[in-house]
Amino acid sequence: MGIELLGGRILAPFFGSSVHIWGSIITVFMLSLSFGYLLGGKLSTKNASLTRYGCIFLFAGIMVLPIVAWSVNIMEVIFINIEDSRYGSLAASMALFFIPTIILGMISPYSVRLLVTDKDKSGQVAGVLYFVSTLGSALGTIITSFYFVLFFEVNSIIFTFSIALILLGIIAISFDRLSKTHKESYSGVVHE
Repeated sequence: MGIELLGGRILAPFFGSSVHIWGSIITVFMLSLSFGYLLGGKLSTKNASLTRYGCIFLFAGIMVLPIVAWSVNIMEVIFINIEDSRYGSLAASMALFFIPTIILGMISPYSVRLLVTDKDKSGQVAGVLYFVSTLGSALGTIITSFYFVLFFEVNSIIFTFSIALILLGIIAISFDRLSKTHKESYSGVVHE
């Protein structure tokens, strides 16, 4: 939600901040999240692991970086070539946010897969996960809009989001490796 909210600030210098600009941003985020949910669900059915989960975070963090690095250049090209701000903002939103948001959308269904250990409790696990996810989105929105934008530049905030995603990915992968090493050590002790 933080990136979506900042999308308006990123597009505003070129396309303004009217309702159709926000319509473009919200459409792109909803569309890409829907594809991400499908892909994350599909990916979670094939050897789901905490390492693969961490890789989704890593990849998402890396794919957010071009927003910081190339947003101005991308929007200049689109602004020059598409006169109608409605379609220009839609094209810019697609170019900047479509791929990273697909990857971010993969996280929720993959999380459900990792957390469900008893199929009879899958609905409860999904409900709790979506509760936490939506609460986190609400907090991220309010913190970003009320505080972050007052003290930091948009690119700094997005860069921080990217680093946070990469760190979460590294933590997940490291935790998975450590737990596997611990299990192997423990099973070796038991067999002796």
